[in-house]
This record gives sequence, C-alpha cells and structure tokens, in this order.
Amino acid sequence: MVPLGTGGPGSVAGVTAEQAVGRVAEIRIYPVRSLAGTAVDLAQAGPDGLDGDRVWTVVGEDGPVRAKDAPALASLTPAEADPATLSAALGRPVHLEQLPPQPGVAPVHLVSRAAVDRAAAGEVPEGCSADDPRANLLLDLDGDERAWVGRHLRIGEAVLQLTRRPKHCLGVYADVLTPGVVRTGDPVVLV
Repeated sequence: MVPLGTGGPGSVAGVTAEQAVGRVAEIRIYPVRSLAGTAVDLAQAGPDGLDGDRVWTVVGEDGPVRAKDAPALASLTPAEADPATLSAALGRPVHLEQLPPQPGVAPVHLVSRAAVDRAAAGEVPEGCSADDPRANLLLDLDGDERAWVGRHLRIGEAVLQLTRRPKHCLGVYADVLTPGVVRTGDPVVLV
C-alpha cells in the first residue's frame, strides 16, 4: 500500500511507503503482574499500554513479589488474585496493590510466532520462557520484529513505536504514539 504522504520522515517525493507485514494472532493482558494472562479479542491501546494490563502487583512483607522469585505466581489466573488464594499459593501473607505509573517502562510487549519458534529451538534469552513470553501481542509476521526497532507499526487504530529489544525476553517493546483499539486479526503495517 502506498498512500500519498506529506513529505515527512519515511517519505520519498511526497509518497510514504507502508508495508503490511502480518496480523495480530493473539492479544493478552496481565491484570496482575507476574500472574498468568488473559486472552482478549480486543484491547484499547493508550499511552500506558493496553487497558487493564499490569495494573496490580502482589506485595508481601518485604515488598513486591515477582514470579522469578515465586514461580507459583505464574500459574495463577487473574480470577485467583484474591489475598487468601495468593497467600495460600505462596505460603506466606500477601496482598494486592495498584501499580503506580512506571515511567521509562515500555507499555506494550510484542512477540512474533517466529520468535517463539526460535526460542523453542533453543534461541532464548536467559530468564525467558519460550512457553509463555508474557507478550501483549502475539503476531504472525513476515520478517523479524527485532529488526524494526525505531520504526512504527500501525496495528488496528493504534500506532506503536518499537523502542527496544528486552534483555530477558523475546520480541520487542513499544510505546503507543496514537491510541486506539487493537483487535485479533488486525493487519500489522510497517510505516
């Protein structure tokens, strides 16, 4: 697809090239950090990420509890995120607290099926799980999302800027430049 451009970045003689590079295969939100995610058909993407994503955290006497320190958390669903169930699973008293804004943390995590396949074949960063990359958007792509850091993707109504590759995870992180709804099956367009 080659729409008329305005001569801005990425334009050549007034024409901006856009390239469809895939589709959204799955959308997941993680209402409680470190717990299992929930598949959804659509999500509103905004400056803080997908609505409902990572808004709560499990806290014990010594502060936040994460799955890397308490692996039992990763097997619990958001429906099991009550203090009694969490405390029983961890064998100590814990409660939930709302997460404060997290400046400097990329709000959306994207992973391609190709990245998951590479990880299953052994190309996986230390500390990352090929079984559960904990991504918000699982994408079927023509290409490698890691090569697009610094570029923009239009997914549904949203425009994302790919900001960096995670150190201990698959895929890429992105900021939301233009808020909007993202749906399973939406085209992924490199702009």
